[in-house]
Amino acid sequence: MSRTWLGWVAGLGLLVLGVDAPAAGGIQVGAGANYWRSLKNIDVQHVDRDGFSYMVTCQYRPGWIGIEADVERMQKGFGGSDQDVYEPQAYLVIGKALYGAVGIGGYYTDGDFSSKPFYAFRAGLDLEVLPMLHLDINANYRFEDWSALNSASLTTDTITLGVAARLAF
Repeated sequence: MSRTWLGWVAGLGLLVLGVDAPAAGGIQVGAGANYWRSLKNIDVQHVDRDGFSYMVTCQYRPGWIGIEADVERMQKGFGGSDQDVYEPQAYLVIGKALYGAVGIGGYYTDGDFSSKPFYAFRAGLDLEVLPMLHLDINANYRFEDWSALNSASLTTDTITLGVAARLAF
């Protein structure tokens, strides 16, 4: 099983978390929720076509370009999984209040990482509600392969609408 994508995700996450906050600025940490929906009709038993997920998020964006590391938790039934699925993911973010991002992530369930990552495009709006509080509203398009999560070998793209609240440091 190839873990190259996992190395990139972990490396970007460590970079985000390892930056000295007082010296760098631009660090935001928070949590959020997503509604996701498969674009393909799924006629397989025990495979959800849509649902909600929850995530923790950390972003380092000192200017127009930044990086973001998230871990999302999908409930049993996502992609036909028998257990909850955790999705570590990393994004390259470009923009300020209105932004775009490209990302990569993977699936962790039943004590194992999938060898097939997913890729994502994101468009979002990052609103500074208070000096330390940001509200991030975003839409994602993901290219996903759920074959590691079930026996049906499903490949589908998904649309995700999300919101996250982050504290800025």
